[in-house]
Amino acid sequence: MKLVLDKDELTNCFFEDSRLLGIMAPVKDYQFCWHLNNVLGMDFRINSEIEIQLKRKNRDYFFSVYEFPEPTASLAHYVYNNHCDGEYLLPEFKHLDFLWLMKGDVVEEKLLQEIVGSIREIKPVQLVVELTNESIKNKEHLVF
Repeated sequence: MKLVLDKDELTNCFFEDSRLLGIMAPVKDYQFCWHLNNVLGMDFRINSEIEIQLKRKNRDYFFSVYEFPEPTASLAHYVYNNHCDGEYLLPEFKHLDFLWLMKGDVVEEKLLQEIVGSIREIKPVQLVVELTNESIKNKEHLVF
């Protein structure tokens, strides 16, 4: 008997109760996270264990993921780099530099808007937009 992993089901479970922001900020990922840590009082750290690896054109591409688990809640924040050597984690959003995923707990609209407002105050940020599950064609690329 052969067991087949249901990727759609896995992806849907991964994104249950999550919110995703797309951010345009033409800076290095570590600089962007430094800004987030300073402006929002968070502590984003790179997590190489959940780095996303995609194979395209017979080559491996590695997309860094920064993580901040809230110390007093089950909510965790993840910032993905959407670019790697001319390739994109989510090719349907080539204009976005970073993706911010909030998962592990329900994110109320008020909290989301506070975070969006704070991100917009960061100098290099040009755009912050919430991405809906329906608009993301390659959401399985975000699953770690």
